Amino acid sequence: MSETWASSIKTLLKETFEGPGNGGSYYTDSRSNTGIFGTLEGLTAEDASLSINGSTIAAHSDHTRYYLWVIRTMIRGVDFEKDWDASWTITQVDEEKWSEIRKGLHREYVTLLTEIDTIDLENWLTNVNATIAHSAYHLGALRQMIKTLEIEK
Repeated sequence: MSETWASSIKTLLKETFEGPGNGGSYYTDSRSNTGIFGTLEGLTAEDASLSINGSTIAAHSDHTRYYLWVIRTMIRGVDFEKDWDASWTITQVDEEKWSEIRKGLHREYVTLLTEIDTIDLENWLTNVNATIAHSAYHLGALRQMIKTLEIEK
């Protein structure tokens, strides 16, 4: 697979997690800090623990981290049993757990971004593209949840 594919994938992953670069946005809000990391920045554990439409910001964040881990583990060829339900079990977090979730999400993202250059994209293109779509979906969900938080405050 060409370097162009890898570059394109990395650009879209970066926009989803880090926000758009200086060149504008492909599909997110073009303001700074509108990726997942900027969206979560400044939220307290209390904010992340509030139930909004039956879920929490902490659960969405950890589920996104888990999804990245699943895709990376599949690409490495490691056999494991997926437990999607477990990735949604977080309801209440303290500041330490909330920090751990955000750090874990960042670690999985950085690792996948680095691995894009070393994996066989021809065999894993659908999975990697699904990671972008899945993470972008949760970015939208997180941003809507935060709007609800702002209304309630």
